[in-house]
Amino acid sequence: MSVCRSLATVLGAAVLGAACCLGSVVSAEVRVKDIASFEGVRENHLIGYGLVVGLLGSGDKMSNSPFTRESVKGMLERLGVANLDGDLLKTKNTAAVMVTAKLPPFARRGAPIDVNVASLGDATSLRGGTLLVTPLSGADGEVYAVAQGPVAVSGFLAQGNAGSVQEGVPTIARIDSGAIVEREVAFQLKELDSFRIALRVPDFTTATRIEDVVNDKLGAGSARVLDPGTVEVQIPGKADVAETIAAIEGLTVQPDSTARVVVDEKSGTIVIGANVRIGQVAISQGGLTVRVRERYNVSQPSPISIGGTTVVVPETDINVEERESKFTILEGDVSLQDLVDGLNAIGVGARQTISILQAIKASGALHADLEII
Repeated sequence: MSVCRSLATVLGAAVLGAACCLGSVVSAEVRVKDIASFEGVRENHLIGYGLVVGLLGSGDKMSNSPFTRESVKGMLERLGVANLDGDLLKTKNTAAVMVTAKLPPFARRGAPIDVNVASLGDATSLRGGTLLVTPLSGADGEVYAVAQGPVAVSGFLAQGNAGSVQEGVPTIARIDSGAIVEREVAFQLKELDSFRIALRVPDFTTATRIEDVVNDKLGAGSARVLDPGTVEVQIPGKADVAETIAAIEGLTVQPDSTARVVVDEKSGTIVIGANVRIGQVAISQGGLTVRVRERYNVSQPSPISIGGTTVVVPETDINVEERESKFTILEGDVSLQDLVDGLNAIGVGARQTISILQAIKASGALHADLEII
């Protein structure tokens, strides 16, 4: 029986396909660009506040969203429509929204970027609306892009007096290429004499292997490990920085990882890494099930009786079932396959497996990190 089939039998609804394939993933070599990023070469988050207009009565209620009313009033005044009484604005086709985007690394002025739009007030749908000019600022407060355009909504909401149907989230929308970059991030790649490789999962072994392959490619002493998540690389001679990065990101290494068991108690999902080992332990899993059922019977007096009343008589049924527990012994330093076969032998499901793993960890026999999310 294969590992995947055993896992499916033991864990039921648990998604352990990743654990089945992890053995081949760990032994395989991957590119540096797939497990690390280059310091300075990253996206920057942008955010802005704007208005979506043209909604078919699904916008914010001005009485419930005063910020929408003030925004509409301020926008109209800037466009020359003055002397407005904000309290008289009753429009229902406008929604206040937050606009977010990611500024790609080395984005040049005039380049388009995608934006996401989310309702801020009590609008029920953004379908059919158009986002008005919205400046997008970075963490430093500077405006880096300006967004505008018709929004695209994937969800919908249809409602009547007695019911409603909703699919997706109609108050979240997207505008492809909806913003134009107006300011560039000041960063000159060609002026660097060194750069750093940042591992997405810090690990001393993986960092050392990256150092070795880079030194083999560029020459001894070109790379050195600063910490488990950082490798610093010196640009050799007058070499081009971009070409050097391109040469390094294509190098392959064999990443290492910590033995780990990840458990999601909400969904019953369990992912067991291939490096997980368990010391010798005996496992017994039993279960006691108590079912309580309440029923209510109505007792009525005989016909033509004097002084009789109708009463409700409760009736309770209690059923207790105890499942026979079995012991299985896992020998010392067992592998993932042995663990799966052992759990399969006592016939446990996903929820019981979570409890067993926690108990094995508490006993000190689980040689891996147990992470519960």
